[in-house]
Amino acid sequence: MSRSRVGSAVSTALIGAAAVLLLTTACGGGGGGTEAAGNCTPKHQFSTIDKGTLTVGVYDLPPYAMTTGPDGMSGVDADVLREIAKRECLTITAQAGNTASLIPSVQQGRADLAIGDWYRTVPRSKVVNLSAPLYLDQMGIVSDAGLSSVTELQGKKVGTVDGYLWVKDLQQVLGDSLRLYPSAVDMNQDLKAGRIEVGVDSYGSALFTHKGVATKVLVAQSDDRVAASKEAAQATFPMAKDNQDMLKAFDETIAELHKDGTITKILEANGLPASAEQTGAPRLIP
Repeated sequence: MSRSRVGSAVSTALIGAAAVLLLTTACGGGGGGTEAAGNCTPKHQFSTIDKGTLTVGVYDLPPYAMTTGPDGMSGVDADVLREIAKRECLTITAQAGNTASLIPSVQQGRADLAIGDWYRTVPRSKVVNLSAPLYLDQMGIVSDAGLSSVTELQGKKVGTVDGYLWVKDLQQVLGDSLRLYPSAVDMNQDLKAGRIEVGVDSYGSALFTHKGVATKVLVAQSDDRVAASKEAAQATFPMAKDNQDMLKAFDETIAELHKDGTITKILEANGLPASAEQTGAPRLIP
């Protein structure tokens, strides 16, 4: 939902060594530990910011990504990334951020990649590499009234998350009635408190967040004024533009995870439909 790398080193297997996984949050440090497998041979060779470690930017967008868990991250993207790291004999350092900060973090070499339902878009492809598609997601509208069109949002107090794909288009349509939030968590708190009437969120995330409550979550109807409403987006891992070896390695492993059913199992385990795995060929949306 969006410059140069420094300190790159070739990732190699750390035989018999344990690496502590660190979580850096806005409020301080913390987190648990995991070990790279002993006698592990990586499937590919590519550079990372820190040798033997993937440095990952993460923000809260359940069920795709959360800054909680024994290694400082959880959710669909985290589960997929762990499968890749395991095959490459890498440990993971999770860095908590917000939607607006993570792509710049990758661009500026502070993180190898970012997780959290990032869409494959033309503008994003110009500043970072985008991995092969992981799953599909759509623009969702959250309201008590069951609204589903952009036209129905006009005249309402609407919230969405800064950095989401549809922000600029919605600002053109809704003007000052659109309020931006640093995270979906903050937006949903205001929605629950009645400070906004409608939330615009990732459909999958909204389904997860509002499961079992009266609030209605509907896929946004196609509207020419909001490009993101016109077709389902493919989620990706944004990574450094100059690391083609890493992109190739990720793309090959993601293809394996689709083929062997791992991504389908991860989606279902996180409360999402198996059909989201059927991404089709890689494409970019405007």
